[in-house]
Amino acid sequence: MSEQTLAYTIGDKLYLNITDRCTLQCGFCPKHNGSRRVHDYDLMLRHRPTVAEIIDAIDGPADYREVVFCGYGEPTLRLRVLLDVADYVKSQGGRTRLNTDGLANLVHKRDVLPELGSVIDAVSVSMNAVDAQSYNRHCQPALPGAFDAMLVFLRAAPTYIEDVTATAIDGLEGVDIEACQDLAASLGVKFRRRVLDIVG
Repeated sequence: MSEQTLAYTIGDKLYLNITDRCTLQCGFCPKHNGSRRVHDYDLMLRHRPTVAEIIDAIDGPADYREVVFCGYGEPTLRLRVLLDVADYVKSQGGRTRLNTDGLANLVHKRDVLPELGSVIDAVSVSMNAVDAQSYNRHCQPALPGAFDAMLVFLRAAPTYIEDVTATAIDGLEGVDIEACQDLAASLGVKFRRRVLDIVG
């Protein structure tokens, strides 16, 4: 069995690839456009990595500006693994960030933010639109009510996590970046504009 890429670096950040499953099927995602790679890394997983395997792939977490849970899928789908690995990173003096679709509460049918807040320093939520119609068009969620659930997650996140940012991709048809920024401000979170087809 060939080795899996569980940890990879972009600039001064270490990224952790803990799952290839996702709650969305975004039309702009490389995975759904025939690509298995991010930068020079093949992120296809051949089996679900254990906590021990992921930790073994992390070399000196405090040496990076942050350790980011963001690979080929939605990290919160493996919530227990995410929490255990993040706890390890924190114990070693590292800073943690979660890149997420913000649907963890919808998926797990409970509020997981208190658990995330105990080990996650920053969270970046893919908002991607200001209305459900545009969101559903571009993100194609598997679960009904995903857009509203994501907004609820975003609004609540600062209670538990100090650094919360909503993101949207400039270049998606029908997505107004300024309106997305205004929506983020109304939710009490920061905003970051991303660029279509540029990762990391």
